[in-house]
Amino acid sequence: MQTESSSAPASSAAANPNPAAAAPTAQAPVTEADIAATAPGGYRVIRRNGKVTPFDASKIEVALTKAFLAVEGSGAAASGRIHETVKELTSQIDHALTRHLSGGGTVHIEDIQDQVELGLMRNGHHKVARDYVLYREQRAQERAAEAEAAAKKTRRGRKKAAAEAAINVTLADGSTQPLDEARMRRLINEACDGLTDVDAERIISDSLRNLYDGITEKELAQAVTLCARALIEAEPNYSTVSARLLLDTLRHEALGFLDASTDTVIQAEMAKLYPQYLKDYITKGIELELLDPELGQYDLARLGKALLPERDMQFTYLGLQTLYDRYFLHSNNVRFELPQAFFMRVAMGLAINEVDREDRAIEFYTLLSSFDFMSSTPTLFNSGTLRPQLSSCYLTTVQV
Repeated sequence: MQTESSSAPASSAAANPNPAAAAPTAQAPVTEADIAATAPGGYRVIRRNGKVTPFDASKIEVALTKAFLAVEGSGAAASGRIHETVKELTSQIDHALTRHLSGGGTVHIEDIQDQVELGLMRNGHHKVARDYVLYREQRAQERAAEAEAAAKKTRRGRKKAAAEAAINVTLADGSTQPLDEARMRRLINEACDGLTDVDAERIISDSLRNLYDGITEKELAQAVTLCARALIEAEPNYSTVSARLLLDTLRHEALGFLDASTDTVIQAEMAKLYPQYLKDYITKGIELELLDPELGQYDLARLGKALLPERDMQFTYLGLQTLYDRYFLHSNNVRFELPQAFFMRVAMGLAINEVDREDRAIEFYTLLSSFDFMSSTPTLFNSGTLRPQLSSCYLTTVQV
């Protein structure tokens, strides 16, 4: 599996049925390899320490084999039954993980292990599944305790060192400016607002520790997101925090593409900017021949006022990263479509032939952006574009 292996049964200190990841280690500075690992395309795994690595299904097979041997004993290593069972389970789990990631995407290590549990239970291997669950819980508690102890020991020193360090940020044009720590703190506190069991100060101190003088804007944003993402295993709410921090990267990219004067806003300021942004985005999309010119005939001012920027805050990390990787409109690898504009673009395409199309577009948008209903991938890809194919499935009659 995409984990570091171990093979002792949950009922014994000598064998682990789950090759779970080792306890989290101190986070290394962000490297070019870390950034390249999140580039679009390919299947990737978000590991417990926040690192992104290629997906390798053979690790699932190795992990399952060790789990079965931990329960049935090492003498079963030569059993053809176990080998066939493991291969079939691996195939099922691989399919379950990648069937919704056509063209590439990311999956968290915990999601992989959740699928392993489901696969074992669905196929009647209840003893192996039980020990697997117990061991995962035991290791999660140990890692959380170790991480918290290490954080308490070093947090004060990190904060002092970060405050003393002079950090300049390299901008896209090659110039530099001092790190705007106040904005970074506002951004991280905003990302944690309303969530329980998350620690904004921990993310801030970890982020400052990972920065260096001359860091680029892109690396700075990546470093902050990685620090939050590394804590997802200890507390699932950090997935929402990570998504909200990723939103800052999206805003910087999209707004900078359309109007560089607005690319440093935080989410709280988007309520005022989204209406004008929607108009600029539709105009630019038509100009680039990515959107149907008919979208420009809508009452864009009315649609802009109907946008609900607070719904940007409901994403989890994997959901938003998937939209960024695969769905958002882009030009020369620059994504200029923000989440609420994405949902409104899809709704406008669906309502384009309606009599009261603004009313219908707002109705569709409100439903889509609530996540209560979601259109299929062809609709999300193509609605409102020059080739608005909204379905990939057709029924026909075949003579036999």
